[in-house]
Amino acid sequence: MENATVEKAIEKKTKPFVKLGYSKLETAELVTVMNELLANYSVHYQKLRNFHWNVKGPDFFDIHEKFEDQYNKAKVAIDDIAERIRVFGQTPLSTMKDYLEVAVIKESDTNLPAMDMVAEILNDYTILLEHMFNTVEMAIEHGDSGTEDMVKGFIKEMEKDHWMFTAFSSKQ
Repeated sequence: MENATVEKAIEKKTKPFVKLGYSKLETAELVTVMNELLANYSVHYQKLRNFHWNVKGPDFFDIHEKFEDQYNKAKVAIDDIAERIRVFGQTPLSTMKDYLEVAVIKESDTNLPAMDMVAEILNDYTILLEHMFNTVEMAIEHGDSGTEDMVKGFIKEMEKDHWMFTAFSSKQ
């Protein structure tokens, strides 16, 4: 038997296929990072809704509308991540209790000044981007191009939003 053929035979015996050609361990690792991203995105989404409803001050119209744009983007991303987890035959986290236990992003007070709300969102973006990069790294490690492609799209959008919120909040 050739070396490559032997290696493939050994790999087949040691890598039980569960779903889409990923082992149980690979599936668990991919789903774990996606659930962490999902939890953080979900807390971020609720924070955006809170801020959208409760922002006050001279920048109200600009920020109110922008927060709505952001929570609509987050809603789509949350749905995409949860559905991607389902593709792997797993159940995504789906309760606020679970999200709050897993997420690094925390809930925020309702009565913040508008620019403090923007600062909170910028901080959330940093946390979300870190989780996105971790998810992409895990996807690359396991050859999961579907997850990699999906999350890279999120990264591109969020980096642009980060830039815009940073420009808006910077002192002239």
